[in-house]
Parts: sequence; C-alpha cells; structure tokens
Amino acid sequence: MHISRSFQHYMQALYQNFTAFDAQQTDRIQRYRNVEPESALFLAMQIHIQQSKEILEIGTSTGYSTLWLAHAAQQTQGRVTTLEIDPARTAQAQHHAQELGLDDVIDFWVGDAEKYLAKVTQQYDFIFLDAERDAYVGYWASLQKMLNPCGGVLIVDNVISHAAQVKCFIELIENDPRFISMTLPIGAGLYMVCSQSF
Repeated sequence: MHISRSFQHYMQALYQNFTAFDAQQTDRIQRYRNVEPESALFLAMQIHIQQSKEILEIGTSTGYSTLWLAHAAQQTQGRVTTLEIDPARTAQAQHHAQELGLDDVIDFWVGDAEKYLAKVTQQYDFIFLDAERDAYVGYWASLQKMLNPCGGVLIVDNVISHAAQVKCFIELIENDPRFISMTLPIGAGLYMVCSQSF
C-alpha cells in the first residue's frame, strides 16, 4: 500500500484541526470525535490486506476516517459508502475528499443509518462502525446480514474507551456462534468481527 507524503501531511494537519476544534467544545455531541490516526491507518491496512472492494462506514463525521478508507479503496479498486446524519459534517467530508482527489470512490449518504441498514441488500467486505453507541444493538440484525460471509470484517471503534456503552453489543456478538471476534488495543480500542465460515 502506497501512502504519499502529501496525503500524510494533509491528514496530519486535518487531524490537528479537528482535535483543536473538539477541545473547544463543552457538548460531546458538538465534537467531531474522529478516529485516532493509528486506528485510521490500521483500517486502511486491513482494507489493503483483504483487498476489500465494497466498504461501508457508519458515522462519517467530518471525514477523517472516510479519507483513509477511500485512500485504501482507491488502490484496491474498491468503493466506500459512508453514512452520516449531519449534512454539514458530510459537506466538510466531501470538501476534503475533493481536495485529495478521493471523491470518485466515495458515496456520501445523509440520513439516519438505521434507515439505510433496514433497506440495503448488498453485502460488504469491510464495515467500520463509529456512530452513536446506543444504536449498535439495534444495528446488529442488519449488520450480520450485510457482512460478506467469505472474509468480510466488521470493525467497531471506542470499545476500550467506552467499554460500558458497547458491553451489550459485544455480548450479543460473542454469543453468536457464527462469528469470531477480538478486541485490539489500538487507539480507543477496536473490536474486530468476522464470520466463522471463513
């Protein structure tokens, strides 16, 4: 996987800007809450290793993770669909994607992720879940159908930093014999899930 210096510099500056913004916010909901750089790099590497083609992100925010996913997808001839309920944040993400020449591999979807998940019939090679954690249990019925049974991977963010909030969701997956999973101590904690049939 090739990561150019210009991409690295752009992303470093973007992350600094986003974290500086978050530091000024007293309301958690107003913060961008982007994934940590080491987690973003891991996601991109995983897409590269799997040679993922169909990629879904739930929780675009301002696009930091989206850009990393798209950068990897551009090299695997893949495509990223990213879901975000806030149109203003989606617009920011679209702007950065255009700046980096990645907008041609990203489909931006604005709205409630639950509505998208309820209607989609497509299967994905790679799914990144980084949204409002109280919705995860409700997402699971759809996510398990959408995950490609032949090597598809679901990765969930913030499972160490917000362990109590994802406890029920993780228990749901761990009690399903069709899937294997593990927690990775990267960033705020990544939870990786794949089908047993692989």
